[in-house]
Amino acid sequence: MAKPVKTPRPRAETPKGFRDYFGSDVTERAEMLRRIAGVYHRYGFDALESSAVETVEALGKFLPDVDRPNEGVFAWQDEDEKWLALRYDLTAPLARVYAQHRNDLPTPYRRYAMGPVWRNEKPGPGRFRQFYQCDADTVGTSSMAADAEICAMLADALEEVGIARGDYVVRVNNRKVLNGVLEATGVSDPDQQAAVLRTIDKFDKVGEAGVRELLGKGRLDASGAYIDGVGLSDQQAVPVLAFLTSRGADPVETLGNLRTAVGTSETGRAGVDELEEIASLLEAQGYGPDRIVIDPSVVRGLGYYTGPVFEAELTFEILDEKGRPRQFGSVAGGGRYDDLVARFTGQQVPAVGVSIGVDRLLAALREKGRMGGEAQGPVVVTVMDRTRMAEYQAMVGELRRAGIRAEVYLGNPKNFGNQMKYADRRGSPVAIIAGEDEFARRVVQVKDLILGARIAESATLEEWKDRPSQTEAPREALVDTVRNILSEHV
Repeated sequence: MAKPVKTPRPRAETPKGFRDYFGSDVTERAEMLRRIAGVYHRYGFDALESSAVETVEALGKFLPDVDRPNEGVFAWQDEDEKWLALRYDLTAPLARVYAQHRNDLPTPYRRYAMGPVWRNEKPGPGRFRQFYQCDADTVGTSSMAADAEICAMLADALEEVGIARGDYVVRVNNRKVLNGVLEATGVSDPDQQAAVLRTIDKFDKVGEAGVRELLGKGRLDASGAYIDGVGLSDQQAVPVLAFLTSRGADPVETLGNLRTAVGTSETGRAGVDELEEIASLLEAQGYGPDRIVIDPSVVRGLGYYTGPVFEAELTFEILDEKGRPRQFGSVAGGGRYDDLVARFTGQQVPAVGVSIGVDRLLAALREKGRMGGEAQGPVVVTVMDRTRMAEYQAMVGELRRAGIRAEVYLGNPKNFGNQMKYADRRGSPVAIIAGEDEFARRVVQVKDLILGARIAESATLEEWKDRPSQTEAPREALVDTVRNILSEHV
């Protein structure tokens, strides 16, 4: 008789492109999102928690391949053979929610949402298949006051979480202005227009001279390879270059340069008018160019947005993996998308929103020292006598009711050294010790673990001689004694 084949044990590994988040990662992210939510709430936005699963039709991205009908998302068929997918952002679900519940929602509808999204894309360094987004959107108004408000709210949110003024800038542009520039070039072929947009997006990397070459016949890149150009004439390239170099010393000069760049294009002039209105509304609220600027170099997502677009860039320097200084870069972006809800309703519904890259912003806060310090663990009440577990639980209960994070050691209490090792691994600031003698005398030993670690690291005990790391306190003074020690290490 053949031996039964053993089922192999599964490998304990995180799937490719995903990661696990532990204590401080989770608590720091939650605290950052709490602060951002406070800003959004202050602006009158309501929270929305939509389903993590949408129909493929609602997401609106398709492939003819039957086995994988939706590129870029995780999709499957349910029991009714209907294709479902994990959401890839928080905007597509908003469009579905608004279209479905619009008769019950106020107009305009202002909502914010925070949560994970999933992208079925090739992972890479810093690029994961699951990540957090933090969005705020206004649906149902074409007023530029909504766009200006989103920009102001984004600036306030960055400052609220700890990005100082001067370390960020919110840059604003308009898709209509770029459409006007394309009209001014006389380029009508969609493929050539797309090539012009891609070239404009390289302005930060190759500069004005490089863009001029790429708009024309082409150029040699740094490696010596030749890159074919778009094929515009010198005359056709003039409006594009005027557009890219139009940022002036103040909004008035920038807007004047943009009017020159779009020429007689009505679409372009409408876009400049919108930017002028946004700048005026922001100025009235006290948001100057030190926080929010009109910047024609912003070209993010211009195939998706229909009007103003904006991007929050962090301007302070960090060192890359090779030790070279570089700016941190973008942590948020958004704009006006007036066509998205129309997919469901058949009628255009104006909308504008912003999305913050949660992981990037959290990384920026750690770079600035605003987050990422060693997380403080709970006060640990050690166990010297198992028969007195109820009394140890009474101690921890008093600490918790006083707002102090605390726990009783629940492992094997025979080896006291293991209890202290546990407290060390937990990052505990204080350990409470009480055995038969302490219970008899109605006292506790309170050990300052942070001070003890500093004494252990010090070459001399001279500076610590007046501050013992362990003190005896009356049992009724447990909470006050612990609170005093914690206050010294804030």
